[in-house]
Amino acid sequence: MSDYQYDSHHGHYGKDSRDANCKVKGKTQTQFQDTNVDPTTISNAVVKVPVLLAETTLQIVVEADIPLDPPAVEIKRVLKNAVLTQCKLVPVAFGDMLGDGSRQVTRAKLFVQGYIRKDIEYATDRCEGKIRDRIANVPFSGFADLTEADFVTLPAFGVSEESKSQFINPKIGEKPRLDKYYFQNDVFYNEQPYCELVRADFFELDFSHEYTMLGDTFDKITEKVVLDLTLKVLQSRQVEIGDIGAATNP
Repeated sequence: MSDYQYDSHHGHYGKDSRDANCKVKGKTQTQFQDTNVDPTTISNAVVKVPVLLAETTLQIVVEADIPLDPPAVEIKRVLKNAVLTQCKLVPVAFGDMLGDGSRQVTRAKLFVQGYIRKDIEYATDRCEGKIRDRIANVPFSGFADLTEADFVTLPAFGVSEESKSQFINPKIGEKPRLDKYYFQNDVFYNEQPYCELVRADFFELDFSHEYTMLGDTFDKITEKVVLDLTLKVLQSRQVEIGDIGAATNP
């Protein structure tokens, strides 16, 4: 005799009536008709878009002591993510002047700050205890030197200027007027370069300072982490877009 019996109440076959408790509601999806639409485009336009300045990999080395409460008897796994809290490009050398009055940057310092978010899962000394979870944020900060060879597109920065003109005393030609000045201020508002995360590669060693036998507990681990962090550095710029169709189909 077959193990499968027909369940007249639920309308399906199952090994026993208990299988009916596993049934969930489902809904069949209807396929909609889709039609291609020719997009409306323009050519020979000027757009403002993020432009890639550089893509670089920073090697970050950190060490941290992380307490565990309750104590652990075994580390099961460690999940990691890199988080940026600050990424600033500071120009230190300039090259050619552009038509809008800004200057190209040929060398800059990239200041980076953030933390490694670690999720440590570990077992306690209880034979049937629950897996414990410890969240730890390990901070890092530093800088990288970007030269002209590192840039895909040179950043552009305009410089604000201030000038002052003085006047001669019309009655006493040998003396200047100290009560009359002409001031001129030119303020250039720049687009601040910013960073985007691309990839984080972690290499780490976790250990307890105290040697433990099998089954012994430890309440602190030391982590030595090497993080290879890949970043994109971008800046919003005006870019001229030509007639792509004419360029590809001469």
